[in-house]
Amino acid sequence: MTDEKSAPVLTRREGLALGAASLVVNFAPAAFAAHQETPMSTDIRPFRVSFPDADLADLKRRVAATRWPDKEQVADTTQGVQLVTMQQLVKHWADHDWRKVEARLNSYPNFLTEIDGLDIHFIHVKSKHADALPMIVTHGWPGSVVEQLKIIEPLTDPTAHGGTAADAFHLVIPSLPGYGFSGKPTEPGWIPSRIAKAWAALMQRLGYTKYVAQGGDWGNAVTENMAVQQPPGLIGIHTNMPATVPAEINASLAAGKPPAGLGADELKAWNQLFYFNNNGLGYAIEMNNRPQTLYGIADSPVGLAAWMIDHDDASEKMIARSLAGGSEGLSPDDVLDNVTLYWLTNTAISSARLYWDNAKHPTGGFFDPRGIKIPVAVTAFPDEIYTAPKSWAEKAYPRLIHYGKAAKGGHFAAWEQPAIFVDEMRASFRSLR
Repeated sequence: MTDEKSAPVLTRREGLALGAASLVVNFAPAAFAAHQETPMSTDIRPFRVSFPDADLADLKRRVAATRWPDKEQVADTTQGVQLVTMQQLVKHWADHDWRKVEARLNSYPNFLTEIDGLDIHFIHVKSKHADALPMIVTHGWPGSVVEQLKIIEPLTDPTAHGGTAADAFHLVIPSLPGYGFSGKPTEPGWIPSRIAKAWAALMQRLGYTKYVAQGGDWGNAVTENMAVQQPPGLIGIHTNMPATVPAEINASLAAGKPPAGLGADELKAWNQLFYFNNNGLGYAIEMNNRPQTLYGIADSPVGLAAWMIDHDDASEKMIARSLAGGSEGLSPDDVLDNVTLYWLTNTAISSARLYWDNAKHPTGGFFDPRGIKIPVAVTAFPDEIYTAPKSWAEKAYPRLIHYGKAAKGGHFAAWEQPAIFVDEMRASFRSLR
């Protein structure tokens, strides 16, 4: 194992310099496939995002040729993403500049490395502060590494962003298998527990002997599985979508009636969970059972965008307000950056298979406590699928080292509210440094 000082990693400046070197890989399908055949399985290979102009032109053509359905029959979103929302998105799409996203991604050191037979993509940014705490941050669905771009600079360079050198992190931001620039599994089995082992192998390969992990959505499932597995070097985790729901609450949700004696935060969480269980699981049910059937979202950019926007009620409404001219949470460009990444990498279905895989290898409900014994920090966002009460978090995580209750924000915490997220990361892990 290499130590942190000798690990094969680059600073952001070194990554930029390497961008012109011959080792850089363009994300063109033929070049990408050819490159995978030659390196040793433990190599860490520099990677650069670059899609052909023809792919972008084809995307614009498909968007312009969208065949629209009739307008919904109701005045709210109970039938799904409204027609006006998607037509507003298409208007923005006409002016969206993917090359700006590429440039931003390529401004950080990107790499590929093979783990457990699959290429894993990750961004790796080292802080200039020698005592920075390494942290691996994992996105979910319908997210990508685009979610974390806003937090890289404040976390790795805190003295330039309202913090101190004692707040610094080294960041490792991987793409989940089948997502973004990581390889697409060709056989079943890449469930959160297997991904957790791959992430531990990645951190070991990078030479980190002491680190923390963070995640939300699938990123939480992976991060909590890492905590259960307790790989060498992992000293604590943070989650913005914790698994804390007590068994008696699950039983009451199935019965359709909250138990007596719930506090205000607990009742709010119960109501959020009840609404989501009964109104918000359409996408998950299809991907749990028949992900390969979703050819439409692999063939239509607008179909893909609508499928991704219809993730949870609060996020959908926030995005709709943004497209209508509001200024909050995600901007239209934020949404299109992420949707376009899914489109160009053709990962609509490969990402959906994670749901099918997980459903075929159940280890409990998504929000069921996992019996984690290492230190855990939680940030509860008000517009998350459910806002985990502190009382539930204390029961689920016996070594709860931090509980933060954010004033605003939802499912895409780092993307929507990067300043709050950064403050929470600093506070969460201060006692573990």
